[in-house]
Order: sequence, then structure tokens, then C-alpha cells
Amino acid sequence: MERREEQNTELAQALRYFTRETRIMDGMAAVCGRGEQRAWARDGAEISGKTIFDLASVTKLFTGLTLMRLWEMGELDPFRRVSFYCPDFPFLRTVTVEQVMGFQVSIQTPERVDRQPDRERALACLRQAFPAGPSGRRAYSDMPAMVLKYVAEAASGLPMMECVRQLILNPAGMQETFAKVPDDRREDCLLYGPEYRIEKGNRICRRDPVRGVPHDPKAALVQGGTEDLCGHAGLFSTLEDLEKLARALLDGRLLSRESLRRMAVNRTGRMLPDGTRTQYLGYQCYLKHPDQYYSEIPAAMSGEAFGIGGFTGNHFSVDPGTGRYTVFLGNRVRGRLTVLIPEEGKTLEDYGLRADGTGEIRWTDGTALPSSVNYVHQKDRHLHAAAERILGPAPREKRNESMLEEGRQG
Repeated sequence: MERREEQNTELAQALRYFTRETRIMDGMAAVCGRGEQRAWARDGAEISGKTIFDLASVTKLFTGLTLMRLWEMGELDPFRRVSFYCPDFPFLRTVTVEQVMGFQVSIQTPERVDRQPDRERALACLRQAFPAGPSGRRAYSDMPAMVLKYVAEAASGLPMMECVRQLILNPAGMQETFAKVPDDRREDCLLYGPEYRIEKGNRICRRDPVRGVPHDPKAALVQGGTEDLCGHAGLFSTLEDLEKLARALLDGRLLSRESLRRMAVNRTGRMLPDGTRTQYLGYQCYLKHPDQYYSEIPAAMSGEAFGIGGFTGNHFSVDPGTGRYTVFLGNRVRGRLTVLIPEEGKTLEDYGLRADGTGEIRWTDGTALPSSVNYVHQKDRHLHAAAERILGPAPREKRNESMLEEGRQG
């Protein structure tokens, strides 16, 4: 990317907040653009133009886009039951593919998939997935995408990764996006460990990372280092390839404008009796939330925008309404405290962190760990605000509540 233009100094400064000032990230790269305008920057350990990032849950967006392509091509009828395409999911006979795409039902398994002793039993557990009622306050889940992988394979007649490659990667010109990272590129993959967590007093350390194997525990167990791509996580890619995806979506090379609008219709967001709102989700993506604190989408984007984040430190959003896109990829895992669920009656400050989750914590072996807890709430003030200053202000559209409710019920 540096061959075309120099790093943008304002975006580079925004990255340094994460990589140097707070040390939320071990390393980070970002790009934003609109039309011919673009800006990029990178900072931190091991980050270069060749760096391959674990996309984590950004993989869900690829699953959603693949299903939308199959729908446009007439190979998928999303209003059929899941069991029409996947009869080996016997408890999903009452649920349509479209409901699963839009997080409109809560899909659960009898036991945690990632706690199974091996891949075969993990898959057997997944096939026992069942609908546990309508989605609630937090509709977002890995389970829908894990099921939808098999729907896409049945509808296309192709393995999931080959389906993604033919329908998304090749048309977008993405040459460096993988489920199984080639051996000669494995050293370009970031190392996502060791990772530290504190969950209600329990201290957990994951010490055995492998470059090119998904950080996500379910994907690590089911996919491992193979090309059998999981629907919810498991893709690896570069910043430049993700920018190609954004531009291909905005240029209409992957989906029609109507399909993009359909993808970004609210399926879950609604007002609750206590005055708060549920998550606002479309087809395997986040939408703008009326309360920006809970929104994955930058404030400067319009109501047509959609996007998604990833646990390892990633964000992708595009806005057909304004032609904007924002992508950043990072590593908030390696040598970091990533999760802190306080014991009852305690706050983050009781553990020595700031209220926003930044700071350091001393581990049992004496190691001082930077914290990336709640890092998602730092994005608007530092990264998205910088992108807005670089690209200029945009209309701040807001869909009215009747449209949101109509979309959810439809």
C-alpha cells in the first residue's frame, strides 16, 4: 500500500493511541476511503504490508455475502426451512434460513461446541442445534453462521471456502484471503497469544497459539489448520484485501444495490419496556444503533451502512449511501488482558484498571499486562473520528422507528 502513497499522519496518530499510548493493541493497520479519496496507516509490532490478520468474526460477513450472492443467483431460497437444505439438523425444521441469517431466532446447542473433546463430537453437538425462541437483548451469536455454512454448501454444491472464493474473493480480486494459510505465508500471520482473562475471579491463560490457526476456540477445534472454513470465524486476510472487498461492494461488483439494502434492513432492533434497545442486526452484520455507544457502525455513515467487528481487534464497515468504507485490523490479544468479568459488587477499577478498561494489571507470575478490555468503545473517539476528519463530514441519517420496526418484523 505504501507504493501508492505515504501513511496518513492523522490516521497514524489515531493508531498510536491504541499501540503506544494505551497499548490496547500489539499492532494495528487501518484504511478508510470514499471514491478516489483514501488514507492508510499502520503501527506496532510485526505489522507490514504483508501482514496476515485473523479476521475472527469478520468471517460472518463473508458468510452473509455468500448467501446473498446465492440468493441473487437463484440457488438459495432463504424462506425455506433450514432442514430443507440440511436434513442432518433435525431440530431446525421450524426455522427458515432467512430467520437464521438475520439473528431473529436464538440458536443453541445442548452443550458448548468448543468444550467437546474432538472435532467429530463438536460437529455432532452442532447438528443438535435447536431454536430456543426469538432473539433477545443480545441477538448476536456465533451459532447462526456455524449453521449457515452448511446451508451455503448444500445450496452451492461446493465446500464453503470454495464457495466464498468463487463468489466473493475472485470477483473482488482478493488474492490474500485464506482459510488455510499457505506454508510460505505462515510467518506473515500474527501470533495471537498468550491471552489472559479474568472471569468472576477465575484467572485464565491461553498459552499455545499457532500461527495460521483461528484464535476462536470453536473454529480452532472444527477448522484447525484446514480449508474446511467455519461460517463464524476462520478467515485470514490482509488490510489491502479487505479494502478490495469494501470497494467491490461499493462498486456493485459483488451484489446489487437492492441486495445491499436488503442486507442492511434491521431484523432485531427494538425498544424494550425499560427504555433500552436490543442490538440492531441485519443479515450476518451489524447496523447503526440509535445509541452510538452500542453501534459498530461509524456515526458519519448513513442508515444504509453495515459492518462487523472481530474479537482479535478488527472492524469492517461500508456505506453504500455515502460511498464510505472503514477497515482496521489489529491484535488486541497477544500478551493482553482481553476479558474481565468482575466478581459481584466489583468494578474494573477494583482490579486497577480505568473505568474505560484501559490500564495494566499484574498477573500471578508478576507480569504487567496491558488491558484491551472494552476496547470496542474506544473506536469512535479515536479511529472513526479520525476517518471522518480525513474524509470530511457526511449526512448523519437516522432511520425512523417505524422503518426499524417494519424491517424487524419483515
